[in-house]
Amino acid sequence: MPKKPLLEFNQNGIYCAAGDFYIDPWRPVNDAIISHGHSDHAKWGHKKYLAHTLSREILYYRLGDINLETMDYGQSRIKNGVKITFFPAGHIPGSAQIRVEYKGEIWVFSGDYKTEDDGLCTPFEPVNCHSFISECTFGMPVYKWAPQKEIFDGVNDWWAQNQKEGKTSVLAGYSLGKAQRILQNLEMNLGKVYTHGVIQNSNEALIRNGINLYPTTRITPETTKEELKGNMVICPPSAVGTPWMRKMLPYSFGYCSGWMAIRGAKKRRAADRGFVLSDHADWDGLISSIKATKCDTVYLTHGSTASFSRYLQGIGYDAKEAKTLYGNEEETEVENVENAKPSGREALPLGEDLGEAL
Repeated sequence: MPKKPLLEFNQNGIYCAAGDFYIDPWRPVNDAIISHGHSDHAKWGHKKYLAHTLSREILYYRLGDINLETMDYGQSRIKNGVKITFFPAGHIPGSAQIRVEYKGEIWVFSGDYKTEDDGLCTPFEPVNCHSFISECTFGMPVYKWAPQKEIFDGVNDWWAQNQKEGKTSVLAGYSLGKAQRILQNLEMNLGKVYTHGVIQNSNEALIRNGINLYPTTRITPETTKEELKGNMVICPPSAVGTPWMRKMLPYSFGYCSGWMAIRGAKKRRAADRGFVLSDHADWDGLISSIKATKCDTVYLTHGSTASFSRYLQGIGYDAKEAKTLYGNEEETEVENVENAKPSGREALPLGEDLGEAL
């Protein structure tokens, strides 16, 4: 009789029967281990949550007053004899790979991850294991990221040019992770940075958690076009094309996403500039990360799972596709709230869950 795997995929999520807990479950369960605060991985309705310390305030902001325990990278918890340890994933602040060990068998769930040190997140750290559950959002050879400095040199040059032309610079990126990465790499001597309310709420939650961010100003109904002129506005993708954008006129619109690597993506988003910036590993990053784990078996959870699994099989891995509910909503944020107010520990209203654009 074949040995039962330490982690298995069922209708609720990734389940550890020995420890009786789930990792990033998409349906309500009793005990949930959460890799990071994005809405496809951190769902409302679980009885207990365990997440990284730097995810604490963002989870309270997004999910309300949940029963939450946190721990740092390198720390462990034992559940029914199963050892759970967090390691950096480098995706967004507080993102964690989840290492699960039981009777000498080791599995690692990557969550979402990127391999470049962005100066905001704790950098990704490969973890040795027997089985590695990896995302592969950008698991095709066409996806190869330029160095971050090169990308942000382009962003800052674009901002400076817009100032010369008397335009406001409006840059779209999802509200948790991407927006803060953009902020921390702007040339702040060029001008002020204004934010859409949902991004400012995320900034404030991260600051409460001890993360240092550059100062920003929330856009309110009282904010005037004259104040914004020549400055930078960071907004979520959901705000693009809405009446909220009118007070930015005249503006130049830029979009930050890994999808900007594909021809036509900038045009489909009606962007003046497309910046290829992703918080996920590219093709080379995925391969190097998998090799660094020294694993035998790889489970691919979302993205280019079919083609990437074939590639991994071709170089000697036991690679399998795994059906999950991760990743699909990341392309369209639905947080279209013009005047989002600061939020403490009250859950977001229904219909305002925060999907993440990649």
